[in-house]
Amino acid sequence: MSDLDPKLQEWGAKLTTFHLSRWGELPELDLYMDQVLTLVTVYLSPVIPPEKHNLLTKSMVNNYVKLGMIPAPKKKRYDRTHVAFLVAITILKQVLTIPEIKEGILFQAQVDGIQKTYDLFCLETELAIKRTGNLAQGKRPETDTAASSFAYLAVRAATGSFANKLLAEKAIECEIAYLQKKENQHDE
Repeated sequence: MSDLDPKLQEWGAKLTTFHLSRWGELPELDLYMDQVLTLVTVYLSPVIPPEKHNLLTKSMVNNYVKLGMIPAPKKKRYDRTHVAFLVAITILKQVLTIPEIKEGILFQAQVDGIQKTYDLFCLETELAIKRTGNLAQGKRPETDTAASSFAYLAVRAATGSFANKLLAEKAIECEIAYLQKKENQHDE
């Protein structure tokens, strides 16, 4: 299975450099729907391949507004609050249900406010993805010595689940490619 390791290691190395734009890095200008969709795809495509998962569509955004998960746009324009919510929802919907995401976002926003909650979410996502990247490279996982308060437990668990899901999907993809290659060699 030596062919498997380099593919996982390369993928893992890319993950360790993943960065989510913090609140202060999000656009200050209001955006139209197509611009928001493009921006979220640009932010998340390094970890969620758009060809594999439909990241975000106009229908999804409209449904999130109807469900009260994000505020309604003002004159068909979206601000950084919308972008922050949509980045978080797009990641979290990979591992949680929409009602769970809504309740979690509402709770976290009440505890810390939207800006601090979004920045915390970005940090936890990056840390979880970096741990996953290190595992994919065959590196020993770093021991997490930071205590998790109750207020941040769900964020940490959800982002960890997301990162582990990415690793499982990539490992299975590499295993399938390995078996196909082995089968093709056997047929020759």
